Amino acid sequence: MNLVLMGLPGAGKGTQAEKIVAKYGIPHISTGDMFRAAMNEGTELGMQAKSFMDKGELVPDEVTIGIVRERLSKADCDNGFLLDGFPRTVPQAEALENILAELGRKMDYVINIQVDQEILMERLTGRRICKSCGATYHLVFNPPAETGTCDRCGGELYQRPDDNKETVQNRLEVNVKQTQPLLDFYKEKGYLKNINGQQHIDQVFSDIDSLLRDLK
Repeated sequence: MNLVLMGLPGAGKGTQAEKIVAKYGIPHISTGDMFRAAMNEGTELGMQAKSFMDKGELVPDEVTIGIVRERLSKADCDNGFLLDGFPRTVPQAEALENILAELGRKMDYVINIQVDQEILMERLTGRRICKSCGATYHLVFNPPAETGTCDRCGGELYQRPDDNKETVQNRLEVNVKQTQPLLDFYKEKGYLKNINGQQHIDQVFSDIDSLLRDLK
């Protein structure tokens, strides 16, 4: 099964990716992991990516696409893959179609985990971290016994700057703007499958699993 996983920050992609990989035994391939592996292996494309990342610049599409092509050609992808973080744009999606055609394969599903922005705001702004030991809490889903105090070591809890409401709101808006053309592209192709991410984690996976069982 050849899959792409999509969803806004806080939608629960990481959790569902772990469950899909555990059940179906396909590799979870994130853009960051691909770049790191290519750089560690010292491939030509990996070194090109490193030169851009070292300068704090975005890696150009042609380099990213080349690294994706190399990764999907590896033996562990013979029975499929779960791509996460690629493609991010319609040109990248078109390039992925070409890569799969070269490999004699096709896309099966693009799984998009949908969650309302208000709920994502609650999920993303509720995180609190202990200044002393680094333990993580959530005001709604995993609150400390005593407000503002770590259960583990008694340290003070704080909110990371990138978890504040304004920053999170901006991050969500940027993501929506970036991903909507991609969702439209995949909907037109017939690959897009929307999953309700506002349910319990296990129910979200049950819905994804029902979809994937049809591919076996």
